[in-house]
Amino acid sequence: MIDPPVPAPALTVRPGAGRFLVLLVVFVCAACGLVYELELVALASYLIGDSVTQASVVLSVMVFAMGLGSLLAKRMRCHAAVGFGAVEAALALLGGCSALVLYAAFAWLGEARYALVGFSLAIGVLIGAEIPLLMTLIQRASRRGDKADDAAGTVADLFAADYVGALVGGLAFPFLLLPWLGQLTGALLTGAVNAVAGGALVLWLFRRDLTVRARWWLLAANVTVLAVLATATALVGDFESAARRAVYGDPVRVAVRTGVQEVVLTGARSGPLHLFLDGRLRVSGRGECRYQGALVHPAMRGGPHARVLILGGGDGLAAREVLRYPGVRSVTLVERDPGVVRLARTDPALTALNGQVYRDRRLRVVYGDAFRRLRAAGRVDYDVVISDLPDPGQAAGDAKLYSQEFYGLTAGVLADGGRLAVHVGPDAYWTVDATMRAAGLATHPYRARSAPGRGFLLASATATPPPLGPPAHSAATERSPGVPPSTLLHPRYAH
Repeated sequence: MIDPPVPAPALTVRPGAGRFLVLLVVFVCAACGLVYELELVALASYLIGDSVTQASVVLSVMVFAMGLGSLLAKRMRCHAAVGFGAVEAALALLGGCSALVLYAAFAWLGEARYALVGFSLAIGVLIGAEIPLLMTLIQRASRRGDKADDAAGTVADLFAADYVGALVGGLAFPFLLLPWLGQLTGALLTGAVNAVAGGALVLWLFRRDLTVRARWWLLAANVTVLAVLATATALVGDFESAARRAVYGDPVRVAVRTGVQEVVLTGARSGPLHLFLDGRLRVSGRGECRYQGALVHPAMRGGPHARVLILGGGDGLAAREVLRYPGVRSVTLVERDPGVVRLARTDPALTALNGQVYRDRRLRVVYGDAFRRLRAAGRVDYDVVISDLPDPGQAAGDAKLYSQEFYGLTAGVLADGGRLAVHVGPDAYWTVDATMRAAGLATHPYRARSAPGRGFLLASATATPPPLGPPAHSAATERSPGVPPSTLLHPRYAH
């Protein structure tokens, strides 16, 4: 059966120019759609943790929803222009406001998972509806839409524009939108671009396909969406301040977005100082001395400590404890985020807490990923290595810093009789112990009476675990048998 010819285009420009404009809008919509996806993944990883799980949830739900959207779009093909205009207005509003609503749900309700799934489903349905409608519109813009070979070329052109737009959106999010505008403003701006592109295509290029009522309805819808996005952008600073107060409780003294993470300082003027990295508490002024002491002192007291390596600890608190020991000649601190070190050097409350440790000439700071730095270090022979890193399982990049490969690299930089000290939360405690032993380290698990709720591991590259030290540190409970180690190819910390 021969398909009926596509009706003559009712365009305001020549068919070739109309085809180009439709492909340009395909490009823009694809870029915006991928930004929405990446923004949901990034914000969910920040708010909920475990980036692998959040990426899997968002992408799988969105792909499923895109299939539903494609099926639903079949009902709108007879009115493709008005259908596409309505879809883009809804997508601009939902996608642009998604980050703001997710953050609000986390700040005031304490739970963002349901909002995450809801937005993934709704945005996926709208993105899935775009392609069938755009296919109908681009055929209307083509002079030879009734030819089979031209239909095949139209499909190729449309998907090429879609894929290239996705590439641009995928690169723009981490390199432009996130560092320059942040997640909230970046999402709102993307929604505005989406609304302008979709509305302009329908209201100008295909306006002859619209009834007067549909034209005014779409115009009002797009103006309303742009007004909502503009208002939200103007108020985003006040919203962030209010949400941070709801999340952190204490008044927020410092909140900065570095190239790596969000750094927030609270308290200090009327109470203890608290340092949060990506929403997770890293330093609590109430118990940081007990925690740092439990991490540092057993390793430092167990033998020579002239050369010390600290992995993480950009706040300077572990370095403060290390440099109190006589005989320390050099301390190398490897920190991935220069913004944390900059704050630890300049903020009055934080410098008072770390004792202005960065003024000590024995301390040298190296910026970069701890795994890569150890891999490139070769044989260095440190007497003590202190691992003050984020807990595993919070992000995909953190799990490798508790892998068998990582501890193998750490063992390679230890001097004869050198010690490695590691802290870890209760969920992954025995997995970390098994991983260190699989890397050839002899471990001595312990808990500190002065730092309840935290577990520590003292290890050496010898056959015998290093002595535990003062009685303030007690051996941990008996090892759980049969716990497998974590490796780069099989991480076991996600939860």
